Amino acid sequence: MSDDLKAKRVLEHSPEELFSGSAPKKRLNQWLATGICVNDISSSCLYVSAIAAVFAGVLAPVVLLAVVILLYLYKKVYTEVVEALPLNGGTYNCLLNSTSKFAAALAACMTILSYIATAVISSKTAVEYLHSISPTFGVIEGTIIVLGIFAVLAIIGITESAVVALTIFIFHISTLTVFCVFGFISIPSDFHIFKGNLATLPMGQDLLIAVCLGFSAALLGISGFESSANFVEEQDVGVFRKTLRNMLITVAVFNPLISVLSLNLLPLEQIISNKDYLLAEMAHHMGGDTLTLIVVIDAAAVLSGAVLTSFVGVTGLVQRMALDQCLPQFLLKKNRRGTSHRIIVSFFILCSSILLVTKGSLLSLAGVYTISFLGVMTLFGIGNILLKIRRKELKRTYRAGWMTILVAITATTLGMLGNVVIDYKNLLFFMQYFIPTVFLVVLMYLRIPILRGVLQVLNNLMTRILLWRTSIIDNITAITEQRVMLFTRGGNLARLNTAFMYILKNESSRSVIVLHLYNHPEHNKEQDIQDSLDTLKEIYPTLKSNLVVRKEKFSSEIVDAVSKEFGVPINNIFIGAPEEKHSFSIQDLGGVRVIF
Repeated sequence: MSDDLKAKRVLEHSPEELFSGSAPKKRLNQWLATGICVNDISSSCLYVSAIAAVFAGVLAPVVLLAVVILLYLYKKVYTEVVEALPLNGGTYNCLLNSTSKFAAALAACMTILSYIATAVISSKTAVEYLHSISPTFGVIEGTIIVLGIFAVLAIIGITESAVVALTIFIFHISTLTVFCVFGFISIPSDFHIFKGNLATLPMGQDLLIAVCLGFSAALLGISGFESSANFVEEQDVGVFRKTLRNMLITVAVFNPLISVLSLNLLPLEQIISNKDYLLAEMAHHMGGDTLTLIVVIDAAAVLSGAVLTSFVGVTGLVQRMALDQCLPQFLLKKNRRGTSHRIIVSFFILCSSILLVTKGSLLSLAGVYTISFLGVMTLFGIGNILLKIRRKELKRTYRAGWMTILVAITATTLGMLGNVVIDYKNLLFFMQYFIPTVFLVVLMYLRIPILRGVLQVLNNLMTRILLWRTSIIDNITAITEQRVMLFTRGGNLARLNTAFMYILKNESSRSVIVLHLYNHPEHNKEQDIQDSLDTLKEIYPTLKSNLVVRKEKFSSEIVDAVSKEFGVPINNIFIGAPEEKHSFSIQDLGGVRVIF
């Protein structure tokens, strides 16, 4: 097999497929992936213009343009990180490869909360739109039905569900285009409505407050931008960057445009009083009942499409966390169609239970929604900085500038603070959901100390039940004896010490296979490495290391071969960052982890 064919094989297989030897799965092209991503972020045009007008008044189009500029900056940030580390997980994957596993897991908790809030709010709002034209349609029951429909679509398969998402996206864009055309036709020739709204322009300090609070509130219009990064492995090569571009174009065109149209067609007081169904009110003003019905159907459809985005995104994220043992392993079970039905069903049950517990009140979930997705984007920017500092040698297809990253992080941080100023209860609602989610991850992270504590209790109180005691000991032993593999170029004691410290802090395993490859006899550093390992055995007596030396050239095929030979999953194989001189990229290696 030629090098080109081998490289292509790696690109077309996910880490799980490389390890299991299963057939390659179908990848999403640009438009199928866009259909999944854009439905979430494009649904913001249904409410963000009114929300911005509540706080910024006639300056709503200005703050919405500022949000577009911020999204453009984050497009650069996401492009650098995800194309350097093209694996599912988004912010979690970024922080996992630049800092500790626990810090990455905390960021993932925020992402999961964001998806829960997105799914529940979007499905309930979609049903509310339908309820406005058919009052007999129960809101709570209808919301659960919508969640169930898209759970079934996600179980059927991402490619099939993506076709549904793309259909919704095409219908939504077509409806918005017709809506804007009617809007321009309906603008009064003397612009008297806009002139009246312009008279409400705040001055002095009130102007600054309006812009700041309006910008913070308008950031709801970019929720969903992080979705594509969470299922990048399901996308074809080169598609990720195009999904970011398509999301940016959609937001840049329609959000400010609809805001401008609303200010030319309705007085500001009417915009604010009809903020829940602004587009429906505008449609009735422009085209009567027929256009209103079309807009309501479109709103229900695209908000339902955002539910599908949540299912797809959370599935990719939870899969990655379970592979890294941050969540229970039973979630990794797949059905005949190759989809993770346990993750999807669990997410459906969780969303439905939260809906029933809150009795359909969106106030608490709105707080979770805002803080979560802004926090996720901010942490992603911080992860980009850490990647630049700690993984300088990592191959990149694109580099975001330092000023771009710092401005983006500052803007979303201020946006979070602004939303707390608007309503401090947002933060309280967020913590109510965030703390229990973190608690589950902490339980997984500390499962060995917990098992040891249980063992001690059993030794003291249940010494006669030897079978239970043996079972728990075997469980601990099985976890600690899981092997990890470390590729090393030489015997540099400092680098090996860094690697061992990382394993000790982040992995349950206490058995390390140290693999050294060399091309020529003079490059064989076996003795140097062994001397360093002897030293490290005294420093870390709980870590067992085994040195394996091979006369081979490092490549993706070698990674695949040793993974199968020693029974070590690829995501438990650790390397130093590939440099520019190397012919392979981190994606070629199928999911190995960069730890120094």
